[in-house]
Amino acid sequence: MNAKIFVGAAVAVLGAILVGMLVAGPTMVSDLPGGVSEMVQGSGDRPAGTEFQPLQVTLDDIAVTKITDRSATIEIAFILHNPNDRSMIVQTLDYRLFETSVDGSSPLTGGQIGSRPGGFVEFGSNYYTLLSGGSITLRNTSVVPNSGDSQLWDVLGSDSASWRVTGDVFYNLSSMTSGQENELSFEFTH
Repeated sequence: MNAKIFVGAAVAVLGAILVGMLVAGPTMVSDLPGGVSEMVQGSGDRPAGTEFQPLQVTLDDIAVTKITDRSATIEIAFILHNPNDRSMIVQTLDYRLFETSVDGSSPLTGGQIGSRPGGFVEFGSNYYTLLSGGSITLRNTSVVPNSGDSQLWDVLGSDSASWRVTGDVFYNLSSMTSGQENELSFEFTH
């Protein structure tokens, strides 16, 4: 027999499978009690009667844990809470820390907690899963070199600093591949 016939048959079968998948469209398996058959118009995969609440972010603590003539070590902690009935995946929390009593216009330090996937498959990614109704505390430590500003260094050493924190959290509902990426911006004073 001719090999072209087998190749042609295989291509036809794969084409039929692809057309079948496109015609059938995506299916949704409900993880809500009792199942869901009605969808909200224009909401993507969101079932009727359910509203997804955004992630809740609070500033837990800012502390200067060590200060020398050369550098200051600052620890910051955030609490993230999932108010929904479904899990959330938190990819990253980016923040900028300002000391406002001396110069509040430029960030003193900043950082990123977590990581965002860079490609289709990424091994060892650093993201956080928040189960329904769950909370997590994310901490980061920054070492700030002494810039020569003696007024700032005195404020950091006396524990009388006034802080402002701005940032963004990137998260998804349920999984890294379903739904859309959400971004939540925040600002706190402490």
